Amino acid sequence: MTSAGDEMYALVERLYPLCRSITGDGVRATLDIVGEYIPLQRHEVPTGTQVLDWTVPQEWNIRDAYVADSAGNRVVDFAASSLHVLGYSVPVSQTMPLAELREHLHTLPDHPSWVPYRTSYYKPEWGFCLAQETLDALPDGEYEVRIDSTLTDGHLTYAEHVVPGQVSDEVIVSCHVCHPSLANDNLAGIAVATFLARALAEQTPYYTYRFIFAPGTIGAITWLARNAERVERVKHGLVLACAGDPGQLTYKQSRRGDAEIDRVMQYVLEASERPHRVTEFTPYGYDERQFCSPGFDLGVGSLTRTPYASYPEYHTSADNLDFVSPEAMADTLAVCREASAVLDRNRRYLNLSPYGEPQLGRRGLYDALGGRSDTKQAQMAMLWVLNLSDGEHSLLDVAERSGLPFGAVVGAADALHGAGLIKA
Repeated sequence: MTSAGDEMYALVERLYPLCRSITGDGVRATLDIVGEYIPLQRHEVPTGTQVLDWTVPQEWNIRDAYVADSAGNRVVDFAASSLHVLGYSVPVSQTMPLAELREHLHTLPDHPSWVPYRTSYYKPEWGFCLAQETLDALPDGEYEVRIDSTLTDGHLTYAEHVVPGQVSDEVIVSCHVCHPSLANDNLAGIAVATFLARALAEQTPYYTYRFIFAPGTIGAITWLARNAERVERVKHGLVLACAGDPGQLTYKQSRRGDAEIDRVMQYVLEASERPHRVTEFTPYGYDERQFCSPGFDLGVGSLTRTPYASYPEYHTSADNLDFVSPEAMADTLAVCREASAVLDRNRRYLNLSPYGEPQLGRRGLYDALGGRSDTKQAQMAMLWVLNLSDGEHSLLDVAERSGLPFGAVVGAADALHGAGLIKA
Protein backbone atom coordinates (compact mmCIF):
# COMPACT_ATOMS: atom_id res chain seq x y z
CA MET A 1 0.00 0.00 0.00
CA THR A 2 2.91 2.37 0.66
CA SER A 3 4.18 1.76 -2.86
CA ALA A 4 0.69 2.22 -4.32
CA GLY A 5 0.31 5.48 -2.39
CA ASP A 6 3.54 6.83 -3.86
CA GLU A 7 2.52 5.78 -7.37
CA MET A 8 -0.91 7.38 -7.02
CA TYR A 9 0.68 10.60 -5.82
CA ALA A 10 3.00 10.56 -8.82
CA LEU A 11 -0.03 10.19 -11.10
CA VAL A 12 -1.72 13.16 -9.41
CA GLU A 13 1.47 15.21 -9.95
CA ARG A 14 1.40 14.42 -13.68
CA LEU A 15 -2.27 15.32 -14.05
CA TYR A 16 -2.22 18.45 -11.90
CA PRO A 17 -0.99 21.01 -14.47
CA LEU A 18 -3.54 20.06 -17.15
CA CYS A 19 -6.46 22.36 -17.86
CA ARG A 20 -9.55 20.17 -17.77
CA SER A 21 -13.19 21.06 -18.32
CA ILE A 22 -16.35 19.17 -19.24
CA THR A 23 -15.07 18.88 -22.83
CA GLY A 24 -11.88 19.48 -24.73
CA ASP A 25 -8.29 18.48 -25.15
CA GLY A 26 -7.55 18.66 -21.43
CA VAL A 27 -9.89 15.74 -20.84
CA ARG A 28 -8.25 13.79 -23.67
CA ALA A 29 -4.75 14.51 -22.34
CA THR A 30 -5.89 13.31 -18.90
CA LEU A 31 -7.23 10.08 -20.37
CA ASP A 32 -4.00 9.65 -22.36
CA ILE A 33 -2.06 9.58 -19.10
CA VAL A 34 -4.53 7.31 -17.29
CA GLY A 35 -4.36 5.05 -20.34
CA GLU A 36 -0.67 4.45 -19.62
CA TYR A 37 -1.75 2.70 -16.40
CA ILE A 38 -4.87 0.83 -17.55
CA PRO A 39 -6.33 0.25 -21.05
CA LEU A 40 -9.23 2.58 -21.78
CA GLN A 41 -12.06 2.51 -24.28
CA ARG A 42 -12.64 6.13 -25.24
CA HIS A 43 -15.99 7.50 -26.40
CA GLU A 44 -16.53 10.75 -28.33
CA VAL A 45 -20.12 12.05 -28.28
CA PRO A 46 -20.86 14.87 -30.77
CA THR A 47 -22.05 18.32 -29.80
CA GLY A 48 -25.82 18.54 -30.03
CA THR A 49 -26.47 14.91 -29.09
CA GLN A 50 -29.58 14.61 -26.94
CA VAL A 51 -28.75 12.81 -23.68
CA LEU A 52 -31.81 12.39 -21.48
CA ASP A 53 -33.03 15.94 -20.74
CA TRP A 54 -29.67 17.49 -21.67
CA THR A 55 -27.76 18.25 -24.86
CA VAL A 56 -24.03 17.69 -25.31
CA PRO A 57 -22.55 21.22 -25.34
CA GLN A 58 -19.99 22.77 -27.62
CA GLU A 59 -16.38 21.81 -27.02
CA TRP A 60 -14.18 24.32 -25.20
CA ASN A 61 -10.44 24.63 -25.64
CA ILE A 62 -8.03 27.31 -24.48
CA ARG A 63 -4.49 28.16 -25.53
CA ASP A 64 -3.64 31.26 -23.51
CA ALA A 65 -5.20 33.94 -21.32
CA TYR A 66 -3.93 36.89 -19.32
CA VAL A 67 -4.57 40.32 -17.89
CA ALA A 68 -1.66 42.71 -18.55
CA ASP A 69 -1.00 46.16 -17.13
CA SER A 70 0.03 49.19 -19.16
CA ALA A 71 3.67 48.09 -19.04
CA GLY A 72 2.81 44.69 -20.51
CA ASN A 73 3.29 42.76 -17.27
CA ARG A 74 0.91 39.84 -16.90
CA VAL A 75 -0.77 40.43 -13.55
CA VAL A 76 -3.06 37.41 -14.08
CA ASP A 77 -1.66 34.58 -16.18
CA PHE A 78 -3.32 31.34 -17.30
CA ALA A 79 0.15 29.91 -17.89
CA ALA A 80 0.79 30.07 -14.14
CA SER A 81 -2.40 28.18 -13.24
CA SER A 82 -5.43 26.94 -15.17
CA LEU A 83 -7.59 28.17 -12.29
CA HIS A 84 -6.96 31.77 -13.35
CA VAL A 85 -9.56 31.58 -16.14
CA LEU A 86 -13.29 31.19 -15.65
CA GLY A 87 -14.00 27.75 -17.09
CA TYR A 88 -15.65 27.87 -20.52
CA SER A 89 -14.83 31.56 -20.99
CA VAL A 90 -15.67 32.84 -24.45
CA PRO A 91 -12.77 34.47 -26.34
CA VAL A 92 -12.04 38.11 -25.61
CA SER A 93 -9.41 40.64 -26.71
CA GLN A 94 -9.96 44.11 -25.29
CA THR A 95 -8.42 46.95 -23.37
CA MET A 96 -10.48 48.32 -20.50
CA PRO A 97 -10.20 50.29 -17.25
CA LEU A 98 -9.89 48.42 -13.97
CA ALA A 99 -13.39 49.51 -12.91
CA GLU A 100 -14.90 47.70 -15.92
CA LEU A 101 -12.55 44.72 -15.56
CA ARG A 102 -13.57 44.19 -11.94
CA GLU A 103 -16.99 42.95 -13.10
CA HIS A 104 -15.22 39.94 -14.59
CA LEU A 105 -12.88 39.17 -11.70
CA HIS A 106 -13.50 36.53 -9.02
CA THR A 107 -11.71 36.38 -5.67
CA LEU A 108 -12.03 34.92 -2.17
CA PRO A 109 -11.96 37.83 0.31
CA ASP A 110 -11.97 35.45 3.28
CA HIS A 111 -8.84 33.72 1.94
CA PRO A 112 -7.00 36.59 0.25
CA SER A 113 -4.03 34.51 -0.97
CA TRP A 114 -6.12 31.77 -2.60
CA VAL A 115 -7.47 31.66 -6.16
CA PRO A 116 -11.06 30.38 -6.56
CA TYR A 117 -12.25 27.85 -9.14
CA ARG A 118 -15.23 29.13 -11.10
CA THR A 119 -17.03 28.03 -14.29
CA SER A 120 -19.77 29.17 -16.65
CA TYR A 121 -20.57 26.09 -18.69
CA TYR A 122 -24.00 26.88 -20.05
CA LYS A 123 -24.02 30.70 -20.14
CA PRO A 124 -21.65 32.62 -22.44
CA GLU A 125 -19.39 34.59 -20.09
CA TRP A 126 -15.74 35.39 -19.64
CA GLY A 127 -13.72 36.08 -16.56
CA PHE A 128 -10.60 35.61 -14.48
CA CYS A 129 -9.98 34.22 -11.00
CA LEU A 130 -7.22 35.66 -8.85
CA ALA A 131 -6.12 36.17 -5.27
CA GLN A 132 -7.79 39.03 -3.43
CA GLU A 133 -4.35 40.36 -2.45
CA THR A 134 -3.41 40.50 -6.14
CA LEU A 135 -6.55 42.46 -6.95
CA ASP A 136 -5.98 44.83 -4.04
CA ALA A 137 -2.52 45.65 -5.39
CA LEU A 138 -3.74 46.60 -8.88
CA PRO A 139 -3.62 50.35 -9.56
CA ASP A 140 -6.29 52.10 -11.54
CA GLY A 141 -5.57 52.27 -15.24
CA GLU A 142 -6.04 50.49 -18.51
CA TYR A 143 -5.54 46.71 -18.75
CA GLU A 144 -5.17 44.45 -21.73
CA VAL A 145 -7.52 41.47 -21.47
CA ARG A 146 -6.91 38.42 -23.63
CA ILE A 147 -8.57 34.99 -23.63
CA ASP A 148 -7.49 32.86 -26.57
CA SER A 149 -10.19 30.18 -26.44
CA THR A 150 -12.57 28.42 -28.80
CA LEU A 151 -16.10 27.26 -28.25
CA THR A 152 -17.12 25.21 -31.27
CA ASP A 153 -18.99 22.07 -32.26
CA GLY A 154 -16.90 19.10 -31.23
CA HIS A 155 -17.32 16.23 -28.78
CA LEU A 156 -17.76 15.26 -25.15
CA THR A 157 -15.15 12.67 -24.21
CA TYR A 158 -15.37 9.94 -21.60
CA ALA A 159 -13.68 6.58 -21.15
CA GLU A 160 -14.31 3.17 -19.62
CA HIS A 161 -12.13 0.37 -18.33
CA VAL A 162 -13.68 -3.07 -17.76
CA VAL A 163 -12.29 -5.79 -15.50
CA PRO A 164 -14.08 -8.98 -16.61
CA GLY A 165 -15.68 -11.02 -13.85
CA GLN A 166 -17.13 -14.48 -13.47
CA VAL A 167 -20.60 -13.06 -14.16
CA SER A 168 -21.87 -10.24 -16.37
CA ASP A 169 -23.52 -8.43 -13.44
CA GLU A 170 -21.57 -5.22 -12.88
CA VAL A 171 -20.11 -3.00 -10.23
CA ILE A 172 -19.52 0.50 -11.58
CA VAL A 173 -16.85 2.79 -10.19
CA SER A 174 -17.15 6.38 -11.37
CA CYS A 175 -14.96 9.46 -11.04
CA HIS A 176 -15.08 12.87 -12.70
CA VAL A 177 -12.35 14.15 -15.00
CA CYS A 178 -13.53 17.73 -15.58
CA HIS A 179 -11.77 19.72 -12.86
CA PRO A 180 -8.55 21.61 -13.62
CA SER A 181 -5.67 21.94 -11.11
CA LEU A 182 -7.48 20.60 -8.04
CA ALA A 183 -5.55 17.75 -6.43
CA ASN A 184 -8.17 16.35 -4.09
CA ASP A 185 -11.24 17.19 -6.15
CA ASN A 186 -10.77 15.11 -8.16
CA LEU A 187 -7.31 13.96 -9.21
CA ALA A 188 -7.04 11.79 -6.10
CA GLY A 189 -10.31 10.09 -7.07
CA ILE A 190 -8.98 9.40 -10.57
CA ALA A 191 -5.79 7.93 -9.08
CA VAL A 192 -7.61 5.68 -6.60
CA ALA A 193 -9.98 4.43 -9.31
CA THR A 194 -7.05 3.69 -11.62
CA PHE A 195 -5.14 1.70 -9.03
CA LEU A 196 -8.27 -0.13 -7.86
CA ALA A 197 -8.74 -1.25 -11.47
CA ARG A 198 -5.14 -2.44 -11.59
CA ALA A 199 -5.54 -4.39 -8.35
CA LEU A 200 -8.75 -6.09 -9.50
CA ALA A 201 -7.13 -7.05 -12.80
CA GLU A 202 -4.63 -9.16 -10.86
CA GLN A 203 -7.45 -11.51 -9.83
CA THR A 204 -10.67 -12.81 -11.33
CA PRO A 205 -13.44 -11.01 -9.45
CA TYR A 206 -16.94 -12.44 -9.22
CA TYR A 207 -18.57 -9.30 -10.61
CA THR A 208 -17.52 -7.46 -13.74
CA TYR A 209 -16.13 -4.08 -12.73
CA ARG A 210 -16.71 -1.12 -15.04
CA PHE A 211 -14.69 2.03 -14.35
CA ILE A 212 -16.12 5.25 -15.77
CA PHE A 213 -13.92 8.32 -16.25
CA ALA A 214 -16.28 11.10 -17.30
CA PRO A 215 -16.87 14.82 -16.81
CA GLY A 216 -19.17 15.59 -13.88
CA THR A 217 -22.94 15.71 -14.35
CA ILE A 218 -23.10 15.87 -18.16
CA GLY A 219 -20.68 12.94 -18.45
CA ALA A 220 -22.65 10.67 -16.14
CA ILE A 221 -25.89 11.71 -17.83
CA THR A 222 -24.35 10.93 -21.22
CA TRP A 223 -23.17 7.52 -20.01
CA LEU A 224 -26.63 6.71 -18.63
CA ALA A 225 -28.33 7.83 -21.85
CA ARG A 226 -26.03 5.65 -23.94
CA ASN A 227 -26.35 2.64 -21.62
CA ALA A 228 -30.01 2.83 -20.57
CA GLU A 229 -30.78 -0.63 -21.93
CA ARG A 230 -28.01 -2.30 -20.00
CA VAL A 231 -28.09 -0.52 -16.64
CA GLU A 232 -30.07 -3.48 -15.28
CA ARG A 233 -26.71 -5.26 -15.15
CA VAL A 234 -25.47 -2.72 -12.61
CA LYS A 235 -25.91 -4.35 -9.21
CA HIS A 236 -23.64 -2.10 -7.17
CA GLY A 237 -21.70 1.11 -7.65
CA LEU A 238 -19.40 3.65 -6.06
CA VAL A 239 -18.57 7.24 -6.95
CA LEU A 240 -15.03 8.18 -5.89
CA ALA A 241 -14.07 11.76 -5.12
CA CYS A 242 -11.98 13.81 -2.67
CA ALA A 243 -9.93 10.70 -1.98
CA GLY A 244 -6.62 12.14 -0.85
CA ASP A 245 -7.12 14.75 1.88
CA PRO A 246 -6.24 14.24 5.56
CA GLY A 247 -9.85 13.97 6.77
CA GLN A 248 -11.66 10.84 7.88
CA LEU A 249 -13.46 8.66 5.36
CA THR A 250 -17.09 9.47 4.59
CA TYR A 251 -19.54 7.16 2.89
CA LYS A 252 -22.73 8.65 1.47
CA GLN A 253 -25.48 6.07 1.06
CA SER A 254 -27.40 5.41 -2.13
CA ARG A 255 -30.91 6.76 -2.59
CA ARG A 256 -32.23 3.38 -1.45
CA GLY A 257 -30.32 3.59 1.79
CA ASP A 258 -30.32 -0.18 2.22
CA ALA A 259 -28.64 -1.26 -1.01
CA GLU A 260 -26.03 -3.97 -0.64
CA ILE A 261 -23.23 -1.48 -1.32
CA ASP A 262 -24.53 0.63 1.59
CA ARG A 263 -24.36 -2.32 3.97
CA VAL A 264 -20.99 -3.46 2.68
CA MET A 265 -19.37 -0.03 3.00
CA GLN A 266 -20.74 0.51 6.50
CA TYR A 267 -19.59 -2.95 7.57
CA VAL A 268 -16.08 -2.52 6.13
CA LEU A 269 -15.61 0.88 7.73
CA GLU A 270 -16.88 -0.27 11.12
CA ALA A 271 -14.92 -3.53 11.05
CA SER A 272 -11.71 -1.69 10.17
CA GLU A 273 -12.16 0.62 13.18
CA ARG A 274 -11.11 3.56 11.00
CA PRO A 275 -12.52 6.95 11.97
CA HIS A 276 -15.39 7.46 9.55
CA ARG A 277 -18.85 8.83 8.93
CA VAL A 278 -21.84 7.34 7.12
CA THR A 279 -24.35 9.89 5.84
CA GLU A 280 -27.75 9.57 4.24
CA PHE A 281 -28.36 10.25 0.58
CA THR A 282 -29.06 13.79 -0.61
CA PRO A 283 -29.73 14.77 -4.25
CA TYR A 284 -26.72 17.08 -4.25
CA GLY A 285 -23.05 16.26 -4.58
CA TYR A 286 -21.28 14.20 -7.20
CA ASP A 287 -22.58 11.81 -9.85
CA GLU A 288 -24.28 9.50 -7.37
CA ARG A 289 -27.23 11.86 -7.83
CA GLN A 290 -27.42 10.90 -11.53
CA PHE A 291 -27.10 7.14 -10.94
CA CYS A 292 -29.62 7.43 -8.09
CA SER A 293 -32.15 9.56 -10.01
CA PRO A 294 -35.59 7.96 -9.56
CA GLY A 295 -35.82 6.58 -13.09
CA PHE A 296 -32.62 4.56 -12.59
CA ASP A 297 -32.45 4.24 -8.78
CA LEU A 298 -29.21 2.28 -8.92
CA GLY A 299 -27.49 1.03 -5.78
CA VAL A 300 -24.65 3.55 -6.05
CA GLY A 301 -23.08 5.30 -3.08
CA SER A 302 -20.22 7.78 -2.79
CA LEU A 303 -16.91 7.44 -0.98
CA THR A 304 -14.87 10.51 -0.08
CA ARG A 305 -12.63 11.58 2.71
CA THR A 306 -13.80 15.09 3.60
CA PRO A 307 -16.99 15.59 1.54
CA TYR A 308 -17.43 18.25 -1.14
CA ALA A 309 -17.71 21.84 0.08
CA SER A 310 -16.85 20.76 3.64
CA TYR A 311 -13.23 21.91 3.73
CA PRO A 312 -11.97 25.47 3.17
CA GLU A 313 -9.61 24.43 0.37
CA TYR A 314 -12.49 23.06 -1.74
CA HIS A 315 -12.57 24.58 -5.23
CA THR A 316 -9.59 26.83 -4.56
CA SER A 317 -5.89 26.92 -5.38
CA ALA A 318 -5.24 25.59 -1.85
CA ASP A 319 -6.49 22.19 -3.09
CA ASN A 320 -2.97 21.60 -4.35
CA LEU A 321 -0.32 18.89 -4.22
CA ASP A 322 0.44 19.72 -0.58
CA PHE A 323 -3.18 19.08 0.42
CA VAL A 324 -3.18 15.42 -0.62
CA SER A 325 -0.88 12.64 0.53
CA PRO A 326 0.18 9.15 -0.57
CA GLU A 327 -0.94 7.81 2.81
CA ALA A 328 -4.49 9.15 2.49
CA MET A 329 -4.90 7.82 -1.06
CA ALA A 330 -3.50 4.44 -0.01
CA ASP A 331 -6.01 4.31 2.85
CA THR A 332 -8.90 5.11 0.50
CA LEU A 333 -7.69 2.44 -1.92
CA ALA A 334 -7.45 -0.11 0.89
CA VAL A 335 -11.08 0.48 1.87
CA CYS A 336 -12.18 0.10 -1.75
CA ARG A 337 -10.31 -3.18 -2.03
CA GLU A 338 -11.79 -4.46 1.23
CA ALA A 339 -15.28 -3.50 0.07
CA SER A 340 -14.84 -5.21 -3.31
CA ALA A 341 -13.68 -8.37 -1.51
CA VAL A 342 -16.85 -8.42 0.61
CA LEU A 343 -19.09 -7.68 -2.39
CA ASP A 344 -17.50 -10.45 -4.40
CA ARG A 345 -17.92 -13.11 -1.70
CA ASN A 346 -21.27 -12.09 -0.25
CA ARG A 347 -23.49 -15.03 -1.22
CA ARG A 348 -26.59 -16.68 0.10
CA TYR A 349 -26.32 -20.40 0.81
CA LEU A 350 -28.76 -23.22 1.48
CA ASN A 351 -28.11 -25.77 4.20
CA LEU A 352 -28.44 -29.24 2.64
CA SER A 353 -28.74 -30.89 6.05
CA PRO A 354 -31.04 -28.49 7.87
CA TYR A 355 -32.72 -30.91 10.32
CA GLY A 356 -30.52 -30.83 13.36
CA GLU A 357 -26.86 -30.04 13.37
CA PRO A 358 -24.90 -32.19 10.88
CA GLN A 359 -22.00 -34.16 12.25
CA LEU A 360 -18.94 -32.17 11.33
CA GLY A 361 -16.37 -34.53 12.84
CA ARG A 362 -17.01 -37.46 10.52
CA ARG A 363 -16.67 -35.15 7.55
CA GLY A 364 -13.19 -34.13 8.72
CA LEU A 365 -14.18 -30.52 9.32
CA TYR A 366 -13.10 -30.44 12.94
CA ASP A 367 -9.89 -32.34 12.18
CA ALA A 368 -9.01 -29.76 9.55
CA LEU A 369 -9.01 -27.10 12.27
CA GLY A 370 -6.51 -28.92 14.49
CA GLY A 371 -3.61 -26.78 15.59
CA ARG A 372 -5.07 -23.52 14.31
CA SER A 373 -4.85 -20.57 16.66
CA ASP A 374 -8.39 -19.53 15.70
CA THR A 375 -9.98 -22.97 16.12
CA LYS A 376 -12.84 -21.75 18.29
CA GLN A 377 -13.63 -18.85 15.94
CA ALA A 378 -13.60 -21.17 12.93
CA GLN A 379 -15.92 -23.65 14.65
CA MET A 380 -18.35 -20.89 15.61
CA ALA A 381 -18.25 -19.57 12.05
CA MET A 382 -19.25 -23.00 10.70
CA LEU A 383 -22.15 -23.25 13.13
CA TRP A 384 -23.37 -19.76 12.29
CA VAL A 385 -23.13 -20.36 8.52
CA LEU A 386 -25.02 -23.64 8.86
CA ASN A 387 -27.73 -22.04 10.95
CA LEU A 388 -28.29 -19.02 8.71
CA SER A 389 -27.92 -20.80 5.36
CA ASP A 390 -31.64 -20.75 4.66
CA GLY A 391 -31.48 -19.05 1.27
CA GLU A 392 -32.50 -15.76 2.85
CA HIS A 393 -29.40 -14.71 4.77
CA SER A 394 -26.12 -13.70 3.12
CA LEU A 395 -22.61 -14.19 4.48
CA LEU A 396 -22.63 -10.49 5.39
CA ASP A 397 -25.76 -11.16 7.46
CA VAL A 398 -23.87 -13.96 9.19
CA ALA A 399 -20.87 -11.74 9.93
CA GLU A 400 -23.02 -8.90 11.25
CA ARG A 401 -25.19 -11.11 13.45
CA SER A 402 -22.39 -13.29 14.80
CA GLY A 403 -19.83 -10.54 15.26
CA LEU A 404 -17.28 -12.74 13.52
CA PRO A 405 -14.86 -11.40 10.89
CA PHE A 406 -16.18 -11.66 7.34
CA GLY A 407 -13.06 -13.59 6.34
CA ALA A 408 -13.75 -16.25 8.97
CA VAL A 409 -17.34 -16.58 7.74
CA VAL A 410 -16.15 -16.97 4.13
CA GLY A 411 -13.64 -19.60 5.19
CA ALA A 412 -16.35 -21.54 6.99
CA ALA A 413 -18.66 -21.34 3.98
CA ASP A 414 -15.90 -22.62 1.71
CA ALA A 415 -15.22 -25.57 4.02
CA LEU A 416 -18.91 -26.44 4.38
CA HIS A 417 -19.45 -26.12 0.62
CA GLY A 418 -16.49 -28.41 0.00
CA ALA A 419 -17.99 -30.97 2.37
CA GLY A 420 -21.31 -30.89 0.51
CA LEU A 421 -23.26 -29.42 3.42
CA ILE A 422 -24.33 -26.15 1.75
CA LYS A 423 -24.89 -24.92 -1.78
CA ALA A 424 -24.96 -21.42 -3.23
